[in-house]
Amino acid sequence: MQDFLSDGVRIAYLDFPPEGAERRHPPVVLIHGFASNHGVNWLFPQWVKTLVRSGRRTIVYDNRGHGRSEKLYTPELYTPWIMAADATRLMDHLGIARADVMGYSMGARIAAHLALAAPERVRGLVLAGLGVHLIDNEGLPAGIADAMEADSLEALTDPTQRMFRAFAEATRSDLRALAAGMRGSRRAMTSREIARIEAPTLICVGSEDDVAGDPVALACLMPNARALVIPGRDHNRAVGDPVYKQGVLAFLDSLQPAV
Repeated sequence: MQDFLSDGVRIAYLDFPPEGAERRHPPVVLIHGFASNHGVNWLFPQWVKTLVRSGRRTIVYDNRGHGRSEKLYTPELYTPWIMAADATRLMDHLGIARADVMGYSMGARIAAHLALAAPERVRGLVLAGLGVHLIDNEGLPAGIADAMEADSLEALTDPTQRMFRAFAEATRSDLRALAAGMRGSRRAMTSREIARIEAPTLICVGSEDDVAGDPVALACLMPNARALVIPGRDHNRAVGDPVYKQGVLAFLDSLQPAV
């Protein structure tokens, strides 16, 4: 991986060129979820291969506190606004003026803040693994941070805490950095803020996802959004689903070319 400094914080990224001679599509920037990384969220489920083969330059990176990016232990350094700025600075670093942006779960919250803060940088927006909970709660349960700091997985009894602690251990994450990140990134958008996001938006949530909230309810609050329900998938198993991929490709193909 390569890296760059985002306001002094080291962010690791990969930049994949498109396949094929015709490179008419804008780049795509992918933002992963909590306790995940670029590989687990985007490489292993074949998202990068899917997008590159469709003729799209594809950029993936590890959020601060995750993967190979710098680990920070102060919650105030993980607000959604700050993490969205990491993405725009990465685009600046790569000379990308405007891109399609897709985030999953926490990554979707970051992507929404990016689209609100810098609308000129986002041609199309995909919010996946996150529906109306973008505005009616602050993110994953606050107890997830406590789960990261527990002595062991065996010490936890709450199913949600156990699920995220087990996932964090499986991804070999820095648990102390994740705890800080969880505490700092918890912020609900207001209905007034979400209504200001004018970029064409696709909201993708599994039909069995009990974490994200209703995607249709969120789409109804946005001026240019529609929902895609991924049949039979929960929060974790929706990531690599063919219906999700086909829906995103069709959505991106429907957008006007970048200026």
